[in-house]
Amino acid sequence: MDCLRVLELYSGIGGMHYALKDSGLTAEVVAAVDVNTTANQIYKHNFPSTTLWSKTIEGITLNEFDKLGFDMILMSPPCQPFTRIGLQGDVSDPRAKSFLYILDLLPRLKKLPRFILLENVKGFETSNARDALLKTLRDCGYSFQEFLLSPTCLGIPNSRLRYFLLAKAPPGSFTFQTSSEILESFPSSSGNGASSETSMVPDCPSECVSSTTGDNGGVLYKLETAQDAQRKMGQNSDESVRRIQEFLEVQGEGGGEDMERYLLPPKTLLRYAMLMDIVRPSCRRSVCFTKGYGHYVEGTGSVLQSCVEEDMEEAFRSLELQSEEDKLRRLEKLKLRYFTPREIANLMGFPADFTFPEDLSMKQQNRVLGNSLNVHVVARLIKLMLS
Repeated sequence: MDCLRVLELYSGIGGMHYALKDSGLTAEVVAAVDVNTTANQIYKHNFPSTTLWSKTIEGITLNEFDKLGFDMILMSPPCQPFTRIGLQGDVSDPRAKSFLYILDLLPRLKKLPRFILLENVKGFETSNARDALLKTLRDCGYSFQEFLLSPTCLGIPNSRLRYFLLAKAPPGSFTFQTSSEILESFPSSSGNGASSETSMVPDCPSECVSSTTGDNGGVLYKLETAQDAQRKMGQNSDESVRRIQEFLEVQGEGGGEDMERYLLPPKTLLRYAMLMDIVRPSCRRSVCFTKGYGHYVEGTGSVLQSCVEEDMEEAFRSLELQSEEDKLRRLEKLKLRYFTPREIANLMGFPADFTFPEDLSMKQQNRVLGNSLNVHVVARLIKLMLS
């Protein structure tokens, strides 16, 4: 196949670009487009030779798009109109305007792109924006397939359930059997049915409970049900998923002193201990990291128990019987810390040569990572789309 010309919309920190490289395809990103200044700074830092347009998509004319002559569109439109914890404004949300503009332009391009890959949050699949997307694709003659996938299906110990769509322009079709249903695993290599390499899990707990211990004697946090706790145990026993320790930064000779800045502060330990999702290096699971990680505690990502010699369950069982001072002393022994931005990037599939500009704060790094995607999942989908 000739070198593919790729247009990267909503380019962020370059997750799609890295996925394209990870796929092994011969391709060139002819332009990347985003309005986020921090994300653009990171993108330019890592891809200095790629043309980066720091402008709104609605500000790009049909003629400008035609001049790019692209064969593929990779895009991850703003998720806020569709996220389950947001207002769910859908197409009425101003942040959906640029996506609707793309749908309006697509049929009017001089040459339809041969391939389209779209990523968004779970929730997009029930939106009016998705309905508009599918109608546009059908009107243009595309064949397409929708997915709901998490990195766990590739053996990565991080739940990040996302919606994906692959579209292919005529002539030709996919090498796998498409379905009107949304697939929850990758199609098998034979093209018949779904692959067995799937480990689909919910993104978040479904309800709150007040007890602190489950029926099996394990710790049960306030924001999870007994079923959620059982699911976590099941994930940790799934040997097809790698252990978190493979994704952690190598600590220096100072016995981990370089990680002191990531330890949870005393106020956070005392106030939010029962709301945290705590994992150990030996675990095979972690919850989705969001843009609020490190700034907010509840529902933004897992924290790591770096002192594995301490018994976490015993520490939590005894909290109600202790004074605040004793609680803090017990909790501090666990050495609970945030994952570093590099470790989160590792879990999200960013390669070792991906780096942040030195002047960015940890909060800024976590924020852009939380808005990004899993590189390996997208790379696998790109290969599937072109196979």
